[in-house]
Amino acid sequence: MAIPGMRGSDHIGFTVPDLDEAEAFLVGILGAQPIYTLPRRAVDDGDWMTEHLGVHPRAAIEEIRFYRLGNGSNLEVFKYSTPEEQRPQPKNTDIGGHHIALYVDDMDAAEAYLRANGVEVMGAPVASGAASAGQRWLYFRSPWGMQFELVSFPDGKAYEADAPVRLWHPAHPAE
Repeated sequence: MAIPGMRGSDHIGFTVPDLDEAEAFLVGILGAQPIYTLPRRAVDDGDWMTEHLGVHPRAAIEEIRFYRLGNGSNLEVFKYSTPEEQRPQPKNTDIGGHHIALYVDDMDAAEAYLRANGVEVMGAPVASGAASAGQRWLYFRSPWGMQFELVSFPDGKAYEADAPVRLWHPAHPAE
């Protein structure tokens, strides 16, 4: 069973401390295309923010920027102001920990590009095993500490040999 009419992921939303810094990284390093911006949402005296977004009732959305990222999900990037304490980025081991994985055709060229542009790259590419054999991956961080990942499997992954359904692939979106 599935949500009626569900077709796939529309966007990934995340909050950043500085929208201009985030845009410089998303556009200048990752190649995202800016699409549109929504202005500040006024703070009200009610509990709209808590009811609809699960945040402090006096939190304010300062601005939201939308980006298209290649052939995959769109990005919705928020800047909030809130009376609550800001917390550091969650680690992958934390509840709510996350990363955004980007498919690349050439892992070595993509790694060299990130390093040449001063991006914090975490280690060296790792070859996956088991059902993911054929894939290489590498983590890197944005200027605000959010984790991203490069993945590449130009010749496919081991599980695909006898899988009745394959994971969606950004290089072959119609398959």
